[in-house]
Amino acid sequence: MMRSVPIVMAEPFTTMPEALYHQGEPSRWARMTRPGQTMHSFLDGGFFDADDHLWLSDVPYGRVFRVTPSGEWQVVHQYDGEPHAMRIAPDGRHIIADYSDGLIAMSSDGSIEKLHRGLPGQPFLGLSDMAYAPDGTLWFTDSGRTSLSDPSGRVYCVKPDGTLHLVLDCVPYSNGIAASPDGDLIYVAATRANQIWRFAADLPESGIPMVGTFLQLSGGLGPDGLATNEKGWLAVAQAQAGRAYVFTALGDAIADVRLPKGLWTTCVMFRPTRPDRLYIIDAQYGAVFAADIPDQGTLT
Repeated sequence: MMRSVPIVMAEPFTTMPEALYHQGEPSRWARMTRPGQTMHSFLDGGFFDADDHLWLSDVPYGRVFRVTPSGEWQVVHQYDGEPHAMRIAPDGRHIIADYSDGLIAMSSDGSIEKLHRGLPGQPFLGLSDMAYAPDGTLWFTDSGRTSLSDPSGRVYCVKPDGTLHLVLDCVPYSNGIAASPDGDLIYVAATRANQIWRFAADLPESGIPMVGTFLQLSGGLGPDGLATNEKGWLAVAQAQAGRAYVFTALGDAIADVRLPKGLWTTCVMFRPTRPDRLYIIDAQYGAVFAADIPDQGTLT
């Protein structure tokens, strides 16, 4: 149970222009996740690049946006897919975790290279989130429609040599994923258990790693996106709760960040140029909010 922590109100940072709203029929993904609802977008997978641009994925309508520091939105990729997250690989490629198509690489001309669809006899369930560790290993989650009644969500990694490894297959909806700043630890959101799991990135030669519950949360749907910063803080987007939490590397709570509107909290990002400033995506309104997190050191 979380101790009393400062409540920080987030401020608007940027909102998707109405000109970019999807106007047609809901996609298959939209009908599956929000049946009967109108959905102009569903933003997820945010991150800042080295030039301080913010990248956002629009899951149901196959779009990846880039937002300039001045707030100008541009569609960089648009394809017939369901991009839950995109990251820029160390070699400059744009790697996408696509719910239906698996792990793909998107070129600047729009051509797609399918990298991984799963292991032999074990296709992906439906990819969710991704994160690069400092050593270049790509960690990603494969949630499908898993839950407490079917705790078979997976965690994979792709080593720098391109080999795909199954790490876990027992997560009740494996979702957000992040590496500690030194790359030694991996955090995974077990959304349907309302938990954050943690394990060592140095995997055993055979078998599965030992995993522990790092945080037990409550309320909302459960944790969605995760992010770490250079201080070792862990930020958590609490889905369907309109808020995010920030914890130290020891699991002590630093801040409870509230959004002024919106409940569909999907993703959190620390800005590299301002590591104490947290950005939160709300998919309900297609908006991004920001808040300065007070540095209270390690709380006891």
